[in-house]
Amino acid sequence: MKISKKGIEACLACLITCESCIIDCIASGNKECIALCRDCAAICALCARFEARGSRFSQDLHALCAKICGICSEECAKHASHHDSCKACAEACEKCANICEEYATVKI
Repeated sequence: MKISKKGIEACLACLITCESCIIDCIASGNKECIALCRDCAAICALCARFEARGSRFSQDLHALCAKICGICSEECAKHASHHDSCKACAEACEKCANICEEYATVKI
């Protein structure tokens, strides 16, 4: 299986922005955003690791990652107008969701 540097980079960028968003959302008490960002950061980290080692399960994991990133992006977009970290997170999650969706549907 070919390893996707683009996929790994998107997942890691999403992981980092989710972690930053979590810190800001803790201060504002936004529990829904915190919970989604935690799940998103965790799946992105796992997805990047699976992709880096060329796991045969990467494609399945990319599908789940795309789903979670999409939901996280929608939640963070709700707060983007008053939180820069949510805006950045929404954008990174959307990008990651799109890339993971692409990899999830590629024929192996």
